[in-house]
Amino acid sequence: MDILAALKREEAKFEKQADVARQQLDTVRAAIKILQRGTTGGGTVSGRKKRVMSAAVRAKLSKKAKERWARIKAAKGKAQKSK
Repeated sequence: MDILAALKREEAKFEKQADVARQQLDTVRAAIKILQRGTTGGGTVSGRKKRVMSAAVRAKLSKKAKERWARIKAAKGKAQKSK
């Protein structure tokens, strides 16, 4: 009878270990699911649309940037000439 009792204790111990392992597995699976929700297979963020700028807006921004740099370069040139 001692052998039977020992086997039942071992069975209970293994059942407890199996429950702990199942809980850990569920935790890992939940973490994977949460992380996959934010990205698609290619690693890009899903749920957000890519911001697209029209050609006209791009041209306007480019023109303004060139004007700013022209003013900066002109101011730099005047400062060097006055020295």
